[in-house]
Amino acid sequence: MKRATSNSPVAGNSPAAGARIDTAKIEAIAERVAAPAGIEVVQVELKGSGRSHLLRVYIDKPEGVTHADCELVSREMSAILDVEDPIPGTYELEVSSPGVERPLLKWQDWERFTGKKVQVVLREPGTPALEGKESVRKSLEGVIARAENQSVTIEPDRGDPVTFPFAQVSRANLKFEW
Repeated sequence: MKRATSNSPVAGNSPAAGARIDTAKIEAIAERVAAPAGIEVVQVELKGSGRSHLLRVYIDKPEGVTHADCELVSREMSAILDVEDPIPGTYELEVSSPGVERPLLKWQDWERFTGKKVQVVLREPGTPALEGKESVRKSLEGVIARAENQSVTIEPDRGDPVTFPFAQVSRANLKFEW
């Protein structure tokens, strides 16, 4: 894989002195490769510092990701990254499924996974629920009952449904029942 230079900072990454990495460009490359194959780019992570980086691309499809999907995205992204060269130094590219407990990062994820069990951590505990009688806990686990108008309602295993604004979500992921 080729090594490159670029011009935008990366969260959680410490590029070589003066080097800036354009993560938006890397994400756009991933989308450009995945979309024609009906593949969703769930997340792009760039880790490492100095002249060595790890670029992870998580992909998904409604029917699940195959090894061939990962291979396709890896091969095509690698060719484009070699030409456009957005990462300084060397990098390793990994393409994989986000797993059964995939993160919910975009609003569309909440709509798509309505009816599924999730674990949610909110930005601030004690924020009043939009339609609840009590304050929302910081950490919730339950089923997404509704996702409308940038508002989410979770039905926990015990207790009343809790509704909160999507913007209040710090992190969330599907919860697989083993």
